[in-house]
Amino acid sequence: MTTTRPDRPSDAEGWARPVDKLSTTAITRGVDTVTGRRVVGPVQGFGQMWQKTFMVRVPAAEHSPDEVVAHWKAAFPTFWPKGSTFYAPLAGITPGEVALLEVPPVPGSPVKMSTGILVIYADRESFTFMTPEGHALSAWITFSAYGEGDDTIAQVQALERTSDPLIELSYIFGANRANDRFWERTLENLAKTLGVEAPVVESRKVCVDKRRQWKYAGNVRHSAAVNMAVGTVTAPARWARRRRTGGSRPG
Repeated sequence: MTTTRPDRPSDAEGWARPVDKLSTTAITRGVDTVTGRRVVGPVQGFGQMWQKTFMVRVPAAEHSPDEVVAHWKAAFPTFWPKGSTFYAPLAGITPGEVALLEVPPVPGSPVKMSTGILVIYADRESFTFMTPEGHALSAWITFSAYGEGDDTIAQVQALERTSDPLIELSYIFGANRANDRFWERTLENLAKTLGVEAPVVESRKVCVDKRRQWKYAGNVRHSAAVNMAVGTVTAPARWARRRRTGGSRPG
């Protein structure tokens, strides 16, 4: 017989309600490219499908799985590597909320790509993000913690495809590893705030589908990376046009 713990939400309470178009209470310094978009998972992505798992150990005697997840949710933006920004919604990481992100398209880039995530599930043991149209990845990403012997394991597990052919090309030439390193550094930062002086991140990566889904090549039209590049290239012309328009106004 299955019993339900009264201190935990039911599965139904943990899931976000279905929505056709996204909206957010998060406030970004950049551009909101998420409002009005749909969410897309690995099924609707273009590139090869990867399952990636990253884990770090913290002492179970000092930090239970529930405590680790609560700490992770409460300070989630602070664990990201420098150069990337997570703008949390007003209600925090709860089902149905949408956060906005600014991330470099490639490591070290001074230009930021604006995108976001939908929190599709959250309870005291885990929380899961799903990406919107235009994100570099079509993915589900789950953050969780569980006990194993004398340790509590904090884990990031992603099931992902690149969204379009251009991002897939960047993955072939190094962005895949850069994405892995992003989550490794995130877990290192989390573990350090939990008292682990020299955290060691374990990782597993499996290509579960080597096919590229050409029927989704058109996802490139939503690409935040492409829109960012176009905006950067056309910025001087737009600035000059505004100057001419402003200069022609009567004083």
